[in-house]
Amino acid sequence: MHKLWISIYKEILLLRRDMGGLVILFIMPLCLIITITLIQDSTFKTATESKIPILLVDNDKGEVSKMVLKNLGESNSFDVITNVNGKTIDEAFAKDKVFNGEYQLAIIIPQNLSSGLKAKVDENVAKIMEGLGTTDSVASAKKETISPKEVRLYFDPASQTAFKTAVKSTVDQMISQIETKSIYNAFSEQLGEESTAAFQQDSYISFKEIVPMFDNKEMVPNSTQHNVPAWTLFAMFFIVVPLSINIVKEKNQGTQIRLRTNPVSYATIIAGKTITYLIICMLQFFLMLAVGMFVFPGIGLPVLELNGTFLMMSVVALFSGLAAVGFGILLGTVAKTQEQSAPFGATSVVILAAVGGVWVPVFAMPKIMQYVAKASPMNWGLEAFYDVLLRNNSILEIWPLLGALLLFFMVMVGLSIIYDEKKRAV
Repeated sequence: MHKLWISIYKEILLLRRDMGGLVILFIMPLCLIITITLIQDSTFKTATESKIPILLVDNDKGEVSKMVLKNLGESNSFDVITNVNGKTIDEAFAKDKVFNGEYQLAIIIPQNLSSGLKAKVDENVAKIMEGLGTTDSVASAKKETISPKEVRLYFDPASQTAFKTAVKSTVDQMISQIETKSIYNAFSEQLGEESTAAFQQDSYISFKEIVPMFDNKEMVPNSTQHNVPAWTLFAMFFIVVPLSINIVKEKNQGTQIRLRTNPVSYATIIAGKTITYLIICMLQFFLMLAVGMFVFPGIGLPVLELNGTFLMMSVVALFSGLAAVGFGILLGTVAKTQEQSAPFGATSVVILAAVGGVWVPVFAMPKIMQYVAKASPMNWGLEAFYDVLLRNNSILEIWPLLGALLLFFMVMVGLSIIYDEKKRAV
């Protein structure tokens, strides 16, 4: 035990000699988590609270265009603009402004949309009523070709696909509701008000989101709850870089040889490094939580609500820190120079984060990458954090993920010891 404490003390002395690097381990993750959360929270608010200015060209001037304008105006997503500088805009103007990036979207309503829709609906209703034998067949002699109409959408070329899809879905739903109402009105005219009075146009089917509850309080996920665990994990794994560099320094400066001439096993040296850097990982974790709970509300971000999960979150952080330290020990043992360990360590952490779902959700990845993500220790840690914080799972439910992190640490350390023994034997 005395040798272990001396090994830990030695690691602390080494860290004290590089206070700048130690500060970076804490300051950079804080800057990262604040910046990313601010960006994502701002994006979330833009999509849900702020209204996006869009151009609307009304070539119809009928009931349908009035309903479209009314529905868009009542939505919480769009600020409809039909006049610029007191002049009614046309399609050419709207196209130019959108393609130049001044506006995100322009909606062009074609001419005679209202009259064409009414004529088409009347024609279809008349055919149905004729088939039921409730109308004369005289009207069927008058057939007129009614060409379909297009509501054209112009998007800024820089618009994301998700935004385009959402807008198309919103417009399509709006047009479908207008068509349904037109069909209902046409049947009302054919059957009479008395026959349709019993029918109600209110929606029968509605949607309600059910969210998890904690102490009779809804647990609504926000940008903070997603970002704090993700980027805390990313920061903890970046311990790989200074840890591997430290091990390489010891080999190149002869420190490791002097240590091995003493009756100290390599396992004891590794244990000292593990405990020291695991403490740093936990300090990073606690600092990130403090920022989410006390700093974020002061800069307009949602507060991090742990809802009694602090202990379990700490357990997940402990096992994640073990995985990060184990990876750093293996890298430092195998690498021969700092030029090998530092770039490879930083790049590998970024790759593990990208694959593990820290940057892009796993469900949004291609199918093959979803399987690859399951092999990333960052994915195991991230899923464990989410299970505790967002899904309110118990320790037994997340134990497979914790076991995988612990096994990863043991495998990394085991390989390090085997590699070191073989290298010394040679």
